[in-house]
Amino acid sequence: MNIQLEKTTFKSNQSIAISGSKSETNRLLLLQALYPTISLENASNSDDSVTMQAALLSNEDTINVHHAGTAMRFLTAYFSIQSQREVVITGSSRMKERPIKILVEALQELGADITYIENNGYPPLLIKGRQLTKHQVSLAANVSSQYISALLLIGASLENGIELTLEGEITSIPYINMTLELLKTIGIKTSFVANKIRVETNTHPLPKTITIESDWSSASYFYTMIALSDVGTNITLSSYKPSSLQGDSMLVEVFNEFGVTTHFNKDNTMVLSKETIPVKQHFEFNLNKVPDIAQTIAVCCLGIGVSCHLTGLQTLKIKETDRLQALYNELNKLGATIQITEDSLTIGITDTIKENCSIATYQDHRMAMAFAPLAIKVPLVIEEAEVVSKSFPAFWNDLEKLGFKIQTTL
Repeated sequence: MNIQLEKTTFKSNQSIAISGSKSETNRLLLLQALYPTISLENASNSDDSVTMQAALLSNEDTINVHHAGTAMRFLTAYFSIQSQREVVITGSSRMKERPIKILVEALQELGADITYIENNGYPPLLIKGRQLTKHQVSLAANVSSQYISALLLIGASLENGIELTLEGEITSIPYINMTLELLKTIGIKTSFVANKIRVETNTHPLPKTITIESDWSSASYFYTMIALSDVGTNITLSSYKPSSLQGDSMLVEVFNEFGVTTHFNKDNTMVLSKETIPVKQHFEFNLNKVPDIAQTIAVCCLGIGVSCHLTGLQTLKIKETDRLQALYNELNKLGATIQITEDSLTIGITDTIKENCSIATYQDHRMAMAFAPLAIKVPLVIEEAEVVSKSFPAFWNDLEKLGFKIQTTL
């Protein structure tokens, strides 16, 4: 399904409710499967979280996670410790191209029985669950924090806990800290000193009802809409708090540079307001800790007519698509002057954005949602628009509420 977005005047003074963080939800679903005394409120309704929960509840011999990368990694660790259980974990054609060797080798070092079914280093995997008695493992830290989080989440279930030694530059630290904080919330002791992370064994953590904060990555697209709108435009989003476990809450600082302020209310709503026009014409951000907002920021800079240099993007090449190449392709269509390396992206000042471009999404939900706000500036087409259901099923309905004119095309 492709959609045509007409040039839009953003409706100010609207309120949008966003479901729980996909990152927090998927971690907590795994912990809930290990410790059933945990209950969850405001869980994400994303495809990824639905897939994760279905897999955890399934008694089937084959688990298909489709495009859900987080589920693939977390479930690989989870099923490795399910004694007497044998499963095959597979996914979409793109999932079979996404590396998982670092995580598999770490689990094998702990004693896990995992075999590659097709290509070495990639899904699908045959996992024969067993009790893991080893507790010390080293792994490269510069590819994906999800490998690290997958190990940490099962750590307290191991006989001797787990101790990770991280080798190399640690990327996406906020996501590691999120995992550790969620473990602490249910009474599991952890430590993170220098390059060593420790999770102590605990088979009976605290019974707990956890309310999941709304997803900051999903909020990022509304930040762009405000940034591209006139001074005085605002929107209210819920449910958010100023002290967040989510690294993407860095949006508050980033978009303040673009003239967007964030005000937190006592009822867990936050108001985004366009206060000023950016004075600077060039922006530089190191997104090593928050790579998921790279697409949002790149498109926003194009839309407001400033140049940018974004670094720390090395993990974007192994996401739902090679996001650096995808951004190069689609921003180039719109008339941007753009350069990419293995870990950076640079965009020059673009005076005129080309109209009615058809934006390919590469089975990547963030490509669709990051580019959609440009309809405030020019009409455009978003291809395979249904991909947003991976993280934000209500996205297009919410845009219509905000005044976006959407026409479905085949």
